[in-house]
Amino acid sequence: MRKLLLFGAGVAMVAPFLYMVSVSFMGEAELLRWPPPLLPAAPTMGNYTAALEALPYARVLLNTAILAGCVMIGQVLTSAAAGYAFARMRFPGRDRVFATVLALLAIPAILLLIPRYLMMQTLGWVDTYPGLISTELVSVWGILLMRQTFLMLPRDVEDAARLDGAGEWTLFWRVTLPLAKPAVAALAVLAFMDQWRNFLWPLVVTRSANMEVAEVALAHVHTAYAGNWPYQMAAAVLVTLPVLVVCLLAQRHVMHGVHFTGAPVRL
Repeated sequence: MRKLLLFGAGVAMVAPFLYMVSVSFMGEAELLRWPPPLLPAAPTMGNYTAALEALPYARVLLNTAILAGCVMIGQVLTSAAAGYAFARMRFPGRDRVFATVLALLAIPAILLLIPRYLMMQTLGWVDTYPGLISTELVSVWGILLMRQTFLMLPRDVEDAARLDGAGEWTLFWRVTLPLAKPAVAALAVLAFMDQWRNFLWPLVVTRSANMEVAEVALAHVHTAYAGNWPYQMAAAVLVTLPVLVVCLLAQRHVMHGVHFTGAPVRL
């Protein structure tokens, strides 16, 4: 019974995506029939050709890859460093600072939108890669994940390294961080996927078509082809395909990393 319920839930989650792919191969007139067909009677690639011209796909893919890749590296480094400091280092007010960091999770991101934009405008970074990337380099959730990871690691190896004269940086970079590879991989994948579907901040901070990322370009396609669902679905498939490939390839690392850090939060 449990397997049947899980199978039904899986089908319910995958069905919209499969129908999106099916519609992307239909003609506009075919989709207007009643009842709407589930499969295309005469599959066509014309929708994808039009979507590639409307996006434009190569530039959008490059912008999104730069955003997601740079933010992924930045969040891994900042989260790992801050997580190590909160888990292993002793300094005055450490627990209070960490509690404050956790409290930041309760602040809606939209409240920070205007201050962030004004800051980027003052720096002259509007419609640039630095403006697009710089505000996303720190993840509170990533800090929490890495702190929990370092708390779960045994201290035996660190104590041995200290006896050999290793400093704090050596302990972090060469001892504890390699032991936390599952969590680092999970954080990297989740950060990449989160930025690939980032919409609000790129919409605000970019102005030109040359700086558009995937979600913003997809919204513009929706506006331009509001009545043509096959075109929109083809564009959505093209935007979703890269992150789907990354998700499928990295699924094992994400599950391993989340399982690796499955300890209760301790303040």
